[in-house]
Amino acid sequence: MTFERINPPQLAASRGFSHAVSTDRARTVYLAGQTALDRSGTIVGTDIVTQFEQALLNLLQALRAAGGSGDDLACVTIYIVDMDAYLAHSREIGKIWRRLVGTEYPAMAGIGVSRLWDAEALVEIQGIAVLD
Repeated sequence: MTFERINPPQLAASRGFSHAVSTDRARTVYLAGQTALDRSGTIVGTDIVTQFEQALLNLLQALRAAGGSGDDLACVTIYIVDMDAYLAHSREIGKIWRRLVGTEYPAMAGIGVSRLWDAEALVEIQGIAVLD
C-alpha cells in the first residue's frame, strides 16, 4: 500500500506540496489543528518559524500517538495569520518540514486568516493521515 503523488503537467509545477494524493490504504486519521502550544498550554515563540516548528511537532506527536508518522500525511492545511512573514521565511519553513517529515509532500493548502483561537498563535496546522 502506497501513496501516489499526482502532479499533472497541465498544472503549474508543485513546490512544497502535491496537487493530489491517492492511496489504497484503509485507516484514516483526522488530525486537529495544532498551534505552537507547549504542554502547559503556552504558545512557544513569537515568530512564524519557531511557531511553525512547534505546531508541526505537535501535529506529528498526535499522529505518532495514533500509530502513524509524517510519511502517512495525505493532506495538510496551514492557517497563517501573517502570509507575508510566512512567505518571507518559506525557505526556513521548508527546511523544518524536510527535517521533521521528509521530502515527499502531501496535498497542501495555505490559508491566510485574521487570527487563530489563541491570539498569540501565528500558524495552525491541520492534517489527514492514511495508515496501513
